[in-house]
Amino acid sequence: MKTFEYTIKDELGIHARPAGLLAKAAKGLDSKVTIDKDGKSADATKLFAIMGLGVKNAETIKITVDGGDEEASAKAMEKFFSDNL
Repeated sequence: MKTFEYTIKDELGIHARPAGLLAKAAKGLDSKVTIDKDGKSADATKLFAIMGLGVKNAETIKITVDGGDEEASAKAMEKFFSDNL
């Protein structure tokens, strides 16, 4: 299991467009990706679960990558977050 934290830089937080891109990116990985915020967690492949977290600008979330090729999947998720959020 690999985990990392990321602070959202997008002015609108995780809104519909980047949440959709995130779900699509997570579905393409060999690992399960989970996002945690304030004691709530969401499967990163589920658009409405991501939106339900209500992540705003400057909030820090924890991303957990488990199973499959964790190293490559974690790097892909870190790149996705830095490029899009």
